[in-house]
Amino acid sequence: MNLYDYITPQSGEDLTCLLSHKNIKINRIVSSDNVEAVEYHQEEDEWVVLIQGKATLLLHGEEIILTQGETLFIPAKTTHSILKTDKNTLWLTIHIF
Repeated sequence: MNLYDYITPQSGEDLTCLLSHKNIKINRIVSSDNVEAVEYHQEEDEWVVLIQGKATLLLHGEEIILTQGETLFIPAKTTHSILKTDKNTLWLTIHIF
C-alpha cells in the first residue's frame, strides 16, 4: 500500500487501517475541510503525526494547532475533538493498547 494513494473525501474523514498487530494499530486518516466536531474518549493511548495539512484539535479544553510534521500524544481516556482541518490533511495515528 502506498501512503499517498487515496482520494480526499468531500466531507468528513476517510480512515484506513494500515496495520493491526498485538498491542498496536496504525491508521491513515485523510481529512476534508468539512469535518464534524466529534468528541473522542478512547480506552487506548494514541500518538498522532500530521504528515501534511493543518488541523485544530481540542484537548483538555485547549485548542491545539498541528501542522505538517508535528506530533501529539493523547493518553488513554482523554477527551478530545478535531475542530477543523484543511482539505487533504493526512495523518497517521498509532493506537497503543
